[in-house]
Amino acid sequence: MCLKYHYDLQPQELLRLESPFFAAVAFKKLAIVLILLSLVGCSSISVHDQTEAWRFQVAAPKHYDVWVEHLRFERSGERHWSHPVGHLGCCWQGPDGPAGVSGRLDLFPDYVALQWFSFAEQKYYQRLIVIPPGWKEKMREPAQVITNIDVRMVPRRTLTFGLAPGGEIVAWMKSQIGNEVELARFQANELDRDPDIYRVNTEEYLEQHGDFLKQNGVPTSGW
Repeated sequence: MCLKYHYDLQPQELLRLESPFFAAVAFKKLAIVLILLSLVGCSSISVHDQTEAWRFQVAAPKHYDVWVEHLRFERSGERHWSHPVGHLGCCWQGPDGPAGVSGRLDLFPDYVALQWFSFAEQKYYQRLIVIPPGWKEKMREPAQVITNIDVRMVPRRTLTFGLAPGGEIVAWMKSQIGNEVELARFQANELDRDPDIYRVNTEEYLEQHGDFLKQNGVPTSGW
C-alpha cells in the first residue's frame, strides 16, 4: 500500500489562487509533489522486498537420482514463474549436502509446486506446497557461517527441498552446508504415468547405480 500525503494551502496562498495564472501554477506544483511523494512511498517498499537475496535449492539422496519435470513458484497477486531443473542426484546430507540445483528467488514465494520422476522407483510424484507465513521470518534470523577468513552471522536465506524415494519432501533453510535447519516434511502424490518415457535415462542411471540398488534396495522411509 502506498503512503498518503496531505497538502495544505495557507490563507495567503488561497488568495493568490483567485488569479487563473497562479491557480494553474499552484495546482501544477501540487500534482508534481503528490506524484513524487507517491512514487517514493511505493518504490521504497518494492526495493526493500527485492534487496533480500533469497535462493532455492533442490536436492536428492546419493544413488537415488530423479528428473525434476516442473519447479514452479508463486507470489500471490504478484507473479508466478518456473525454473528448469532436469536431472538431479547427490547430495542429500553429509559434507556435500543438502545441495543441488539452485537459483535466485527475486520474490519470496507463497506456493511451490514440484513434479519429478524417480529413477530408482520408476514412479512420478507431484506436490503443491503452501509456504507457511512464519518461514520467512525464521530464515531472516542470523546463523553462524564459517568462511576461510572468519566466522560471521548470516541469515539462512536459501530454501532447500529434498526429494526422496517414496515421495517424501524435506524442506530446510540454510546459508551454507552444515547449518541447515529442517522446516517441515511433506508427502507427495503419486502420478499414474508411463515410466517408459525415461527408458533411455533409466538405462544410463542403472549402469551407474544398479549394483548399489541390488545391494541396498530402495528405502521409502527413514529419510
